[in-house]
Parts: sequence; structure tokens; C-alpha cells
Amino acid sequence: MDWFIWILALGIFGFFLGKFIKHKSLYPFMPFRYDFRKRRNTFLKVMDLMKTIAAKTIIETGTSREGLHGAKSNGAATIVFGKWAKENGAFVHSVDISEDSCKNAQQEVYKQNLNEFVKIHHSDSLIFLENFKDKVDLLYLDSYDYSSDVEVQKKSQEHHLLEFKAIESRLHQNSIVLIDDCDLPNGGKGKLAIAYMLEKNWKIVMNAYQVLLVREDFSFDKLQ
Repeated sequence: MDWFIWILALGIFGFFLGKFIKHKSLYPFMPFRYDFRKRRNTFLKVMDLMKTIAAKTIIETGTSREGLHGAKSNGAATIVFGKWAKENGAFVHSVDISEDSCKNAQQEVYKQNLNEFVKIHHSDSLIFLENFKDKVDLLYLDSYDYSSDVEVQKKSQEHHLLEFKAIESRLHQNSIVLIDDCDLPNGGKGKLAIAYMLEKNWKIVMNAYQVLLVREDFSFDKLQ
């Protein structure tokens, strides 16, 4: 009977070890319990680049409707970038066409004490971007939910391209662009936007579930 207990214990240990290895936190920036999994490395790189350029203005399309509870499923970027903004004197504009998503995101912003550093905008992202006047340091594209429907995929890809074009003139030499949900069937959300950007002298810094891009002449040296 002892062998059975040992095998059971070993199995349980292996199960929890596997979960621990797969767990990708942003600790100590975020509490260890939040698992950012496939977005962890790109988030870390983006925050490092934002420090390099002393980023002040961040735009996110598609707000984090589940707050930090959605860290593994959708990335909780509103809160991640909001916390970064709080610690680095920056500001986040997060826009979403869904009233419910905006309401849920706003509740989490208040809960995390980020209301002075994050503004949730209930608007069509294209209208918001077209009317935004300031220069943008980080553009994070994550609107228009993707699906297995090929028509929805095409519309999502076209929407992300239009979003980029709508704000393109407010991106400067050291602007950073991060596009979510790219490692999905048929090229993911960023397929058309990325192809367009590569033709416009942008380059890919990281190509994973999220794709991170900067201009060809981006300065990786810390600004004075």
C-alpha cells in the first residue's frame, strides 16, 4: 500500500510543479498570483521600452473588461499599463465601444486606485483615434473580438488596420506598438496592420502571441 501512496503523492507533486512552471507572473510588479501566461514576456519588454523612451501617453483599444481576474484570458492590460503609468508619471486612455466593458473596466480602475492615471472612454475606437490630438508613446491594439468565423476574422483584421491608420500621424520616431491576439488562425488580429507597418519602415521586436513593433530607427538607448 505504501507504493500506492508514494505514486499518488508523486503525481500530485508533478501536477502542481507543472502548474508552477506554466505560471508566468509579472512579480514583483504585479502580485504573483496573477498569471499572464502568453503575454508575460511581451508585457515585460514593452514596459522596459516605455522606460527607455520615458513614455507619457498610452492608448489601448479594447478595454480590460475582467480586470486582473482576466490576466490569463485577456491580459488585463488596462490595469497593467495603468499601474505602470502610476509609477512612471504617465497616463492611459482605454477605449471600448461596449458600455458594459467600459463599466466593468472602470470599476477595476477604481478598485486598483488608478483613476488618476487611467481614463476609460466609451466610444468607437476609430472615432476616438481620429480625434486624438496628442503624440502617442504606446499604442496597444486589442479591440474587435476574434473568432473561428472567417468573416469575423477578416473584419477584425481590417478594423485593426483602420485603427492604426487613424492614429498613425500621432506616432513619433520612438513610439511603440503592441498588437494582441496575433498567434491565432489566419494571422490573428494584427495580420493586415503588421503587413502595412512593415511596408512603412516599422520592424518587429517580438513575434509571439502578441506582436511588438517599433520604427526602423527606434533608439534603444535610454533618453536623457
